[in-house]
Amino acid sequence: MPKIAVTGKGGVGKTTLTALLSHVYKERGHDVIAIDADPAGNLGLAFGLSAQMDAALKPIADMEDLIYERTGAQKGTVGGWFKLNPKVDDIPENLSFTHRGVRLLRLGTVRTGGAGCLCPENALLKALVTHLLLRKDQTLILDMEAGIEHLGRGTAGAVDAFIIVVEPGLRSLGTAEQIRYLASEIGVSRIFLVANKVRGPQDEEFIRSHAGGLPVLGALPFSADAVAADQGGIAVFDQAPALVAAAEKIVAGLEEAALA
Repeated sequence: MPKIAVTGKGGVGKTTLTALLSHVYKERGHDVIAIDADPAGNLGLAFGLSAQMDAALKPIADMEDLIYERTGAQKGTVGGWFKLNPKVDDIPENLSFTHRGVRLLRLGTVRTGGAGCLCPENALLKALVTHLLLRKDQTLILDMEAGIEHLGRGTAGAVDAFIIVVEPGLRSLGTAEQIRYLASEIGVSRIFLVANKVRGPQDEEFIRSHAGGLPVLGALPFSADAVAADQGGIAVFDQAPALVAAAEKIVAGLEEAALA
């Protein structure tokens, strides 16, 4: 079962692609868990959750009692001893919910100590991601922020595909190059681009010509239906059939890459 991390510059369409891929794999009969690891935290809305349902999907990073219980850290203290490998195997089932056949889980973000801080919250989140990546019977789609915060050297090899979403612009492609460097530094070997908001062959060619040698799995066309889905609180895969068809081609490209 594939483990896919989706990242890219803010606003390029990471969440849209995550929802589309989750839907395609679910339709193929996979047991899919979609993880919202972006601080913006709106993956549920791309699945058509109501605002009330989305608010009920609490971020793991905000569950202080759980964090202190599992890591052994002392509440109200800074520093001290805590477990780096806390128990997390029950979290995916107990703290997520299933919508449209896909299990949704929100990680949240660590708000203290800066990126990569050695703190109980970070220890729990990284242990949880490691556990999910090593599950053999479940397809994982990880909607990440523009970085590799939730991955480490020990788990990078478990990522089957690291997808950087880009749009036809130099800023987006520049961010992609930075993410590529960070990912390669921790040993991620299968890095791909997916073009989004493509208005025609010229946009796609622009992205391919600035890809820096990275393979481009496919392209999502610019879609007024996707905008309408966002405005109407409708699942993107219900509103935008052209995007679903494009996502199916991307999944086929991933399968071909796995056999290469």
